[in-house]
Amino acid sequence: MEATVTTANNEEKTWGGGNEPLGASYGKMMMWYFIVSDALTFSGFLAAYGFSRFKFIETWPLADEVFNHFPFMHGVPAPMYYVALMTFILIFSSVTMVLAVDAGHQMKKNKVAVYMFLTIIGGLIFVGSQAWEWKNFIKGEYGAIETKGGSLLQFVDKDGKRVALADFAVKLPEGREALTRDKGKWFMSDAETLPTYSVAEVQAGFKAHPELLVRTEKLTEKKQKTILTREESEARLSQAHYVVEGANLTRNEYGNKLFADFFFFITGFHGFHVISGIIINIIIFFNVLLGTYEKRKSYEMVEKVGLYWHFVDLVWVFVFTVFYLV
Repeated sequence: MEATVTTANNEEKTWGGGNEPLGASYGKMMMWYFIVSDALTFSGFLAAYGFSRFKFIETWPLADEVFNHFPFMHGVPAPMYYVALMTFILIFSSVTMVLAVDAGHQMKKNKVAVYMFLTIIGGLIFVGSQAWEWKNFIKGEYGAIETKGGSLLQFVDKDGKRVALADFAVKLPEGREALTRDKGKWFMSDAETLPTYSVAEVQAGFKAHPELLVRTEKLTEKKQKTILTREESEARLSQAHYVVEGANLTRNEYGNKLFADFFFFITGFHGFHVISGIIINIIIFFNVLLGTYEKRKSYEMVEKVGLYWHFVDLVWVFVFTVFYLV
């Protein structure tokens, strides 16, 4: 069936049907449909993050304080350095993917294999780096106190530098027992692992170090956490309820609990996409080595997986901007 446009003198054919109305194969078209739908999903997640951050802006964690680790440089503050390195590696993997697609257009099997291999290596490094970032985020570095009202208290010295609980908390001769099933206690909802220090040990250590001050999670107009006086610090610390170490879906030593929830969900969802892309790239890589696409006289599969990989990289640019820079 043909669609036509009739003029006074002639008849012009506009489309004669077929499966490539836009000059794209069925596979490419379906990949674009998937990318657009997935982009809308990520947009919804990031929009929800933005609304939550705007609502709780006064207690939102400072990214420079949360993501300041670098491998083999323990104790050395390096805000955003490692995250920037991760981002560079992932973007560079997009470059190698472009080169693989270009080599495919030229029917150069060996070059396609080399660039696909480099793309896979870049993806693996990124996923490994993301896992390392998660480990540090979950483990925490300084620790904090949660009050009965749910507020978060951190500790600093007179110069405003963060102080870890391990630097001042004392060990008291008290017996603490974790609530587990083998203790024969029924209907207990508290199955959390006990923190390293108790509230009493933190309070005792704070009293023994008069140079310490408490810092609340609320931001000042200068985008800095509010530091209380010694008297105010002692008063707030008397309301301590729980020792928080690291971050999870329940508590977060860095600030508002929603930050950890969004971080785990959005970066985890993106990480799932990267892992999926790596698996697909490995399959395509072996097909290249076996000469599958050489026999077909087309490396279109490399181009289709390249579209997905570029999409994953582009999404990370937005995630990186929202979580780490803004």
